[in-house]
Amino acid sequence: MRVSVVVFPGTNCDRDTKWAFEEIGANVEFIWHNENDLKNPDLVVLPGGFSYGDYLRSGSIARFSPVMKKVVEFANKGGYVLGICNGFQVLLESHLLPGAMKRNENLHFVSKHHHLKVVNNDNKFLRNLEVGEIVNIPIAHAEGNYTPQSEEALKKLWDNGQILLQYVDENGHISNPNGSADSIAGICNENKNVFGLMPHPERAMQSILGSKDGVRMLTSFLDK
Repeated sequence: MRVSVVVFPGTNCDRDTKWAFEEIGANVEFIWHNENDLKNPDLVVLPGGFSYGDYLRSGSIARFSPVMKKVVEFANKGGYVLGICNGFQVLLESHLLPGAMKRNENLHFVSKHHHLKVVNNDNKFLRNLEVGEIVNIPIAHAEGNYTPQSEEALKKLWDNGQILLQYVDENGHISNPNGSADSIAGICNENKNVFGLMPHPERAMQSILGSKDGVRMLTSFLDK
């Protein structure tokens, strides 16, 4: 499997992401923000960090990078795209995913392990997990308050099976660290080929790091 990891100025989770996918057997290449060639990938990943210093809004400048034209074309042709944390924010700003991110409800940066519940696994990203399963994945963000355009838009996400992950406690009860609507931690597009989540599965690859629950998330892309 070929994975292209896009690197913007300010990205700081690119090497973590490359390492994580290489650990599960993928061939990974970095794609710099001003390139116009994605190198024929099976999956494009927009990693976490602070693209362009998060000036204006998180992801709002990165969406205009030359490489994003290719990412949008790739996604619109059915190619798989994964946005992690800042990458999720870039996908929202690029309108590849619906909704927007606001500042965390408590206005503080949050960095810790947090439990997630799998809401929908009818997609390539979470098909190796069970609906209702609880996983433990690190979060690290200041603007993770996912906000849909309207109540009608939120209902549409639920009806279409686009809500993939919710923030919960270890027992599966809602535990919202940032104020996201319906405690949403991850979504996909209607065609289920573009995925975004605020938590960092690439940081949950080994038990010694606190969790290896990210392994099954990422290996889902490798399996035929």
